[in-house]
Amino acid sequence: MFNLLKTAVLMAAITALFMAVGNALGGQAGMMLALLVAVGMNFFSYWFSDKMVLRMYNAQEVDAQSAPQFYRMVQELAQKADLPMPRVYLIQEDAPNAFATGRNPANAAVAATTGILRVLSERELRGVMAHELAHVKHRDILISTISATMAGAIGMLANFGMLLGGRDSEGRPANPLVGLMVMILAPMAAGLIQMAISRAREFEADRGGAEISGDPEALASALQKIHRIAQGLPLEAAERHPETAQMMIMNPLSGGGLRGLFSTHPATEDRVERLLALAQQMRR
Repeated sequence: MFNLLKTAVLMAAITALFMAVGNALGGQAGMMLALLVAVGMNFFSYWFSDKMVLRMYNAQEVDAQSAPQFYRMVQELAQKADLPMPRVYLIQEDAPNAFATGRNPANAAVAATTGILRVLSERELRGVMAHELAHVKHRDILISTISATMAGAIGMLANFGMLLGGRDSEGRPANPLVGLMVMILAPMAAGLIQMAISRAREFEADRGGAEISGDPEALASALQKIHRIAQGLPLEAAERHPETAQMMIMNPLSGGGLRGLFSTHPATEDRVERLLALAQQMRR
């Protein structure tokens, strides 16, 4: 419940930031233009982001004949989660990872790399795919799409402001120092809020996935294994399209230090700790 509330607050914050940047750089007209741009970007992302990301990863759809064990695993978990059967895809990548996409549960898809199928046990893989189905059930794909497009639109507004110069509410040139600060700091703030939204949703998907599979320890084990292997095995498609990193079960572009502040995922040790605590609760 805390993470749901946190997500709502963060979504409100990124919306308010978007409107404030539009107002600071272009007055009332700039704010309205910013709102129209955001609506247009969200509409496009809502309808077409799933097709785009699957194409980016060259994902191939599979069925009960081409990948019987994996397909039936997803089918069983979807039934347990009371979800429509999603489309199932495989990605020819050695790096272990997985993601869900689609605008709603009726139009969802789940994808996994061939690498994750090789390195995880069946029990661990069930935990991972249950996590992805939890994203579908919680409609996290819509939330992450909106937050990503809003953050991108704020960056675009800042670039426009840098080229055209800011305006106050009456159309007069704004204080150049204030405008410069907005142009530099606003995209950073938007990125931080977006990443915080993503981290909150990952915690919720871990919990939801553990409840669907009934095996929090399996997901915890899978996360530890993926984290260990992925450190030295980059996901090439994610490096070409870093904007998709937030969709993965494990951030393929993770790094320590300052980069951790902008990480799309919580620290693996924190996720594992919560899952093991959940396992103890479920045994009582």
